[in-house]
Order: sequence, then structure tokens, then C-alpha cells
Amino acid sequence: MDINQKVTEELGVKRWQVDAAVNLIDEGYTIPFISRYRKEVTGSLNDEQLRKLYERLIYLRNLEEKKEQVLSSIEEQGKLTEELKQQILAAETLVSVEDLYRPYRPKRRTRATIAKEKGLEPLAAVIMLQKSMEPLEKIAEAYISQEKSVVSASEAVAGARDIIAESISDNADYRSWIRKITMNKGKVISTAKDPEAESVYEMYYEFEEPAEKLAGHRILALNRGEKEKFLTVKVQAPEEEILRYLEKKVIVNENPYTTEVLKETVADSYNRLIAPAIEREIRSELTERAENGAIEVFGKNLHQLLMQPPIAGKVVLGWDPAFRTGCKLAVVDETGKVIGTTVIYPTAPTTPKKIQASKDLLKKIIPKYHISLISLGNGTASRESEEFIVELLKEIPEKVQYVIVNEAGASVYSASKLASEEFPKFDVGQRSAASIARRLQDPLAELVKIDPKAIGVGQYQHDMNQKKLGESLNGVVEDCVNKVGVDLNTASAPLLAYISGISSAIAKNIVAYREENGKFADRRELLKVPKLGPKAYEQCAGFMRIQGGKNPLDATAVHPESYEAAEKLLKKQGYKAEDITNHKLTGLSLTIRDYKKLAEELKNSAEICKNHAKFFGYYHCLAEVLAQKADLGSEIKAAYDAHDLSTLSRICEEIIPHLTENLWKLKELREDLWMADAKPFGYELIDLRMGGVITRLDSTRRRLHSYVEGKISRLEELETERIQYFAEGEPAIENHWQRAVSGADFTDTI
Repeated sequence: MDINQKVTEELGVKRWQVDAAVNLIDEGYTIPFISRYRKEVTGSLNDEQLRKLYERLIYLRNLEEKKEQVLSSIEEQGKLTEELKQQILAAETLVSVEDLYRPYRPKRRTRATIAKEKGLEPLAAVIMLQKSMEPLEKIAEAYISQEKSVVSASEAVAGARDIIAESISDNADYRSWIRKITMNKGKVISTAKDPEAESVYEMYYEFEEPAEKLAGHRILALNRGEKEKFLTVKVQAPEEEILRYLEKKVIVNENPYTTEVLKETVADSYNRLIAPAIEREIRSELTERAENGAIEVFGKNLHQLLMQPPIAGKVVLGWDPAFRTGCKLAVVDETGKVIGTTVIYPTAPTTPKKIQASKDLLKKIIPKYHISLISLGNGTASRESEEFIVELLKEIPEKVQYVIVNEAGASVYSASKLASEEFPKFDVGQRSAASIARRLQDPLAELVKIDPKAIGVGQYQHDMNQKKLGESLNGVVEDCVNKVGVDLNTASAPLLAYISGISSAIAKNIVAYREENGKFADRRELLKVPKLGPKAYEQCAGFMRIQGGKNPLDATAVHPESYEAAEKLLKKQGYKAEDITNHKLTGLSLTIRDYKKLAEELKNSAEICKNHAKFFGYYHCLAEVLAQKADLGSEIKAAYDAHDLSTLSRICEEIIPHLTENLWKLKELREDLWMADAKPFGYELIDLRMGGVITRLDSTRRRLHSYVEGKISRLEELETERIQYFAEGEPAIENHWQRAVSGADFTDTI
């Protein structure tokens, strides 16, 4: 199998893109790094496409490895035929390979193997020949042997039937057909072990639904109910149809002595050997499908949770609510440092005295630490705590707001080794309150400290394949962290560990180096960190941010390998690197004055930079269009005012048609890039925009043609007063209409 070609077809991308991505993955580059900094190599495959590619690549490589093992095993047995070899090589799933390998797989001692040991294989062959001229019992008498423990003819026939039954069971084509029809026409049925027992599974006590249509959440619920011994779950197959199929395949000759025996053997093979295995496989397939769907939902929920915008620059009071043990409080300053903790008792069981004492304490704490925000956990006693907070805020002059925060996973974190290392002198309640406060300040930085599975992003998390769930959720965290980047001088070790190329050990080394040597002033200083070599630096550098460092580009997503190009671009447009931190890069696109010159430069760049040829080709075409279109309105206006019919005719017959042709070319180039980098959804906006420009040019051409031909005497739209786009001496403001309308900012693709 050509794995890369298979992945190409499944993803709907080009072969060279897959080849490039696979090479990068094999070289040890991570998905976030490839997605962000090797777009030119992969043709702008995004992180979602790359993760799917990676998953399929691993599966198909395992499949090919399994095929090699199977072929080798069968060949060692001397049973490998060319036909069988081709069937195995053509198999596209592990299940198909296993089906083909089943007859040749070394088996434990079965009824069939015991029968073969007794020398009953020839008798089985006679039965399968279906040409017997006398009763089978008579034929079987020849196989009676005290030495081989075959004491009667009926026992010999039974042994032969066992051999035939196993042979039917091992047939890959039969299994494939039965598996398919059971999935398409079978039903999943559940019944109660104890109909009188009360449980959350009562709706499944008498439940029946087609297997094919069974929703993922129902599958997971049935599995849990079965695991907790409330339900008995079975797959009901269309047994009669399956038996008729097998009989038709096995019984090829009507014979009075073998037909009934073979019918009984077919039924035995199906009920004893095939059906239980097919049921397990279908249950497993349904479960896998349900898990995959659930994990996808969990991933989306986690992404939304992690990507909540932070509330920076606020002193926050973290509030972990409780009843009997009291509410744990932690004050966290603007940088996330815990500057104070305490416990109050405003909720039941309490007394008016304790409630008042709690209010008095908070009335001192709030102004002392300049608290402007309360982060209240949504756990036990949250409502009661909220009522208390509302009453308190009415009684104090300070403007303080409160936010209810999802505290899922806070208890897991507070009892973790990481929390004890971070807050060695705090108890679990104090740690939990600090975590709740920090979740409001920077959700991403805080939540990465918690096992994604403990955050509570969906039902049935603990019923999932934990390895697959962990990999998926960790992938979501990795994508989020790398999308945002981290502040190298403030990020914790758990947060740094999610950065591309950084292991947990290296993350700890970065923090240790920072504590020993002070803040990082330059990205290249990372190379001094123990165990962080050039390869790791290449992958992580672009995601590390340094605010106020030696090089302003260190505070951006620009990778150090592109610094020279970025600096040249800034210089060319009249800027310095310092202008980045001074926020002076607004209106950068308006610094382009000579589109013809730019078009020529881009054309040369496309020829030089083969890996970037597509991007440079698109922008070369865009520059050419702008060079033609930018002054077209002014030229038309000047020619009209001068009554220059010759120029208007040339614009009408030559310039506009040529411009329209280039616009169609531009549209094709942009569509090619868009479809490679984004989804087709949203491209309708580009169609509308480009179509509008082309249609408007066509209308302009027709209006000019009518005027030049004398069909109309005036062009009223050219006789009105023209308003200046920018007033003299006023700063230019960049038009952001494109970002407001488009489904994606196209500049992100470069």
C-alpha cells in the first residue's frame, strides 16, 4: 500500500503536501510547529488536517506492519498462495487482515483441532464433497479407532462436523458479510437484570434500537449500565437471513445424507463460533464510534474553556465555597502571586456572629489589597456564598465585582504533587482558592496544571479509552498553548511543557535557569538551558514571548529564523524594529506606494523562493491588479473632464478587459490557496467580493462604451464632487472591512 497516497485521497489534499508533512513528522517536528512555521513546506496544512494525517499515518503503518507479520507467519507454515497474498496486501483495515489470518493463526486446542488429531479431517472432506452414496454413519465406521479415542461412528461424524464448523467460521468472506449485515439490520437490545431496581438506567430496562442508528451517548450509557450490572445488553442479528446465506454458500449439492448434517453444522458454526465474535466486534465498533464522537465534543469544550480571555491587571480574591469547613479565601496580585489566605464561615452551619465577623474581615481585606474582583467557585455552597457576597458589596464603598468560575479539577490540582511543590505551606483548601483566583486571571496558564480528564468537559469521560482520551485532550491543550504562546519570563513549568519541542524535564530546567540567572533578555539565551539543544530551540522559539527584551521581535510570533526577512521588510517600508513595541505599525499596508515595482519584486521572489512560489505568485498577481486598478478611477475622471474620447475608448477596450482577465486569474490563485489552507465554507464571501469587483468593472466598461459611442451624453457619477479618501495632514487609518466580513483573515495564511 502506498500510505502517503492513501492519506492524500482521504484528506483531499495534494500528494506533495502529504509527502512533505510526513517527512517533517518523521524528522521529529511537532504538529503545532509544522502548522505555524512550515506552512510553505506543507502547502498550508492546518493543525486539524495535520493531526488527522498523523493519526491515519500511524494506523496505516501499523496495518502494513501487521500485514508483513501475517504474510511471514503463513509463509512459514507453507500455506501462502499468490491469491491469499494479494488479498492480504489489498486489505484496508486491521479487521480485514485478522479475518484473512484467522484460518492460519496458531490456535489453542479446540474441538476442531482435537478432531483433526483423531484423523477425522478426511471424513470432513467427504461430507463437504456432498456426493455420499450411503449414510454417513456407515462411512464413518472406517474412522473408529480405540487408539485415537473414536469409539463410535456418531462420534466420528460429530468430530468431522466440528472441523467443518470451524472452517466455516474461519472464512473471511463469510465473516465480512455477516458483520456488515448485522451492523445494517441488527438491533441493540437491553433488558434489566432486576426490573424492580431503581437506577438512572430505567429507560433502558426494555430498550431496542437499530445498531446502525444508535446514538453515541446511548451506546455509552448502555455500556455503563452493563458495567454497573443493571443491564444486560445484546446485539440481535438477523439470524434467519444469515443462516440462509451460509447454507447457500456451504451446501452446493442436494444430498440426502449430507444436506441436513451441513444445515446443523452451519447453525452450530454460526451460533457457537461466529455470532459471539461478531457481537463483540460490533459492540467494540459501536463503542469506538461513540468514544470518537464524545472525545471530539470533549476537545471542543476544552478548547473553549482554555481559550477564555484572561482578565489581566486585577487583584483577585479567590473564593472556594463550603459549608461546615468554611470558605477558603486567597488573594492573588496582578502577577498571579498569592499574597494572603484565610478562612471565613458565612454559610451554614453558622451563627450571626460568624457571619458578621466574616463581613468585617472582608471589609478590611478588600481595601488593604485593592481587590477589584472576586472569583467564586461554582461548587458546594456556591449559591449561599453568592448571597453573602451580594450583601457585602452593598455595604462597602469600593467597586468590586464577582464572577462565578467553574472550579472543576480544582480539588484534583490542590491535592497534586505539583500543587504541593508550588504551595508547600498551604493546605488543599488554600491551594484550591488560589487556583480559582488564577483561573480568572489567566485560564489557560492555570488549567494546564490539571489533567485534562479532570477538568470535567463532558459525560462518560471515565468510560472512555483513557489512552485515546488523554492523547486527544493533551493535543487540544498543546494547540491552545502554542496558538497563544507563553511569556518566557512568567510561564510555569507545566505551561512550558506544552510548548512544541519542550519536555517536562526541559520545562523545569527553563524555570530553574530563570530563577538562577534572572529574566530572559533574548530568545537565543534558551540555548544555555541544560538539555535544550538546537532542535528543541528551533521548535519552541517562535512560541516563546519576551516582553521588553533586547529584540522587539522576541515579543512576537515571528520565528528567529525569519528575523532577517522581517527586519528587511520593516526597513523597506520605513519602519524600525522598535516601532513594534511602540505600536506604530498601524496602516502598514498603506506604505505601499508603487504597485508596479512591488509586482516586479514579487515576481522575482516567486522565481527564487520555490517553496513559497504559490504565495508570491498570488501576491504578484494582486500587486499587478492593484497597479492597474489603483489609479483607474482618477484616469477615467481626468479623461472625462478633458473630453478625451480616445483615452476613454482605450480604457474601455484594452485596460478594463485586461484588468478583468487578471482579476479572474487572481480569483483562481486565491481559491487554490484558500482550499488548501481552510475549509470550503466561507469562500462564498470571497466569491461575492471578487464577483462584485468584476461585475462593477463590467458595468464601468459598458457605461464608458455608451458614452464614447454617443448613446448617452453625460456620465453623472463623474460630475459630482469627489471626496478625498484622506484629508491632508491627517493620519491614514487602515480599512479593516475585510476582517469584518470575511470568514478568515487571509493574511493569517502567510
